[in-house]
Amino acid sequence: MIKFRLYFLLIFFFLIPYSPAMSYEETNYEVISKNKIYEIRKYTDRLAVETMTSGIDSNFRKLFNYISGRNDNQEKIKMTTPVTQVEKNGNMSMQFYLPSKFNLENVPNPSREDVNIVNIQGGYYAVIIYSGRASDGNFLKHKNILEKELQKNNISIISPPIRATYDSPFTLPMNRRNEAMFIVELN
Repeated sequence: MIKFRLYFLLIFFFLIPYSPAMSYEETNYEVISKNKIYEIRKYTDRLAVETMTSGIDSNFRKLFNYISGRNDNQEKIKMTTPVTQVEKNGNMSMQFYLPSKFNLENVPNPSREDVNIVNIQGGYYAVIIYSGRASDGNFLKHKNILEKELQKNNISIISPPIRATYDSPFTLPMNRRNEAMFIVELN
């Protein structure tokens, strides 16, 4: 019994904390500046698959079905990070970024009408990184910290807040990478 407990503890503390997200392709960016609270990143335009809250299907499920082969080519697409959420026209949208091998000419079209291929605008993004659960409360807390710091530094915010998550729900909260972001205008 003691051996079983030691084995369990070994797995729990050394293997579980490492998320499979570590092997996912991540959206490229360049860090322009950084301080103790946030960093400014420069992103280029990138393709994503997006859906809005509507009906009984969850946004995550709709997007997961698309990358699992529910598209015109029935092509399975590798998961990438981050998964983002942003409010658009009063609705909550969710985006899965597409692997860099895709462009407008070779990306499979979604089978559902409420799932779309979109170009996410490149530009400058202010980002605060935090761990813990991807809860609304945790996001709002860090979004508010970022917003206050940007205002204090006279950096203009030109987008609604963006929530970015990088890890699966099975990753221990202290090992999760979450971000709150704003598109900003640099002078």
